[in-house]
Amino acid sequence: MPRLANPDPDALPADVREFLSFLPPDPLVKMLSHAAGTVRPFIELATAQFTSLELPARSRELVILTVAAYADCAFVAAQHEPMAQAAGVDEATRRLIAGREVESPDLSPYDRAVVRLTAEVVQRPRVSDEIFGGARRLLSERELVEVLQVAGYYWSFSRVCTVLDVEITQVYGAGEPLLTDAPDR
Repeated sequence: MPRLANPDPDALPADVREFLSFLPPDPLVKMLSHAAGTVRPFIELATAQFTSLELPARSRELVILTVAAYADCAFVAAQHEPMAQAAGVDEATRRLIAGREVESPDLSPYDRAVVRLTAEVVQRPRVSDEIFGGARRLLSERELVEVLQVAGYYWSFSRVCTVLDVEITQVYGAGEPLLTDAPDR
C-alpha cells in the first residue's frame, strides 16, 4: 500500500492537470504530481532520455536495469525488463544484472564496463580509476556523462518508488516514452 494517498487532481494547478491529462493514469505519475512544480520537468527529462541521447538504447537499458537492481526497485525493473529486451538486452544479461553479477565473464566487455560503472555510481560517491578507465575506453565523453545522468535520474525515480511504496499496476513494455504529445510550455 502506498505511503501517500494520490493527490486531489482538483487541488493541482490547471497547467499541471492539463499536462497530466496526456499521460497514462499511472500510480507513479500520480505520486510525482504531489510535487506539482517539478512533475512536468521530471517527466520531460525522462522523455529526453528516450529521444535525445547519443548513448544507444541498449546501453541506456543496461544502466536502468543496474540502477533498479542496486536500488532494490521492483517497479523500475518491471517497467524496463520488456524495454531492455526490445533494445536487445538478452535474458542471460538481464538475469546477471538482476543478480548483481557485474563481474561475470558472461557479460561482454562493453556490458561489463557499463554495468560496473553504473553499479559503482549507485553505491558510492566516487568511482574507482579502474572502473572509470574501463568505461572510458569504450564510451565517448558524451556517453559517459549520459550514463551518469540516466543513473542519477533512475536512482531518484527508484527512491520515489521504494520510499513511497508505489505499486506496480501496469507494465508499459517496450513502448514509447510516457510523454509524446503533450502541449509545449
